[in-house]
Amino acid sequence: MELKKIIDNLQLEVLNKSEMSLSTEITGCYIGDLLSNVMANAQAGDIWFTVQTHMNVVAVAQLLNLGGVVFLEGHLPQADTIEKARKEKLVLLSSNDKAYELASSLFKLGLER
Repeated sequence: MELKKIIDNLQLEVLNKSEMSLSTEITGCYIGDLLSNVMANAQAGDIWFTVQTHMNVVAVAQLLNLGGVVFLEGHLPQADTIEKARKEKLVLLSSNDKAYELASSLFKLGLER
């Protein structure tokens, strides 16, 4: 599923929109805040839902070739995190919703993993 479709349907805010491509193909979703669990279980192409906002989120997302990161429940990343993501061309998104609500919406849209 194209990232733009997810952004539009889940009403996500793009935090670093100027240089980012929103045509990335998202193949799954991973929800987690413990970075070691994310590194062990998320898969390339996943969109990652987290409340972690520090720069290591970008490093983990890049390591795994994730399709984007969604900061949940109104949490916003630090300025250095946004800058690092901009340099790495990683899309950062935010939502005031909880992970369950967003994941349920993704499933209804047809994303099954």
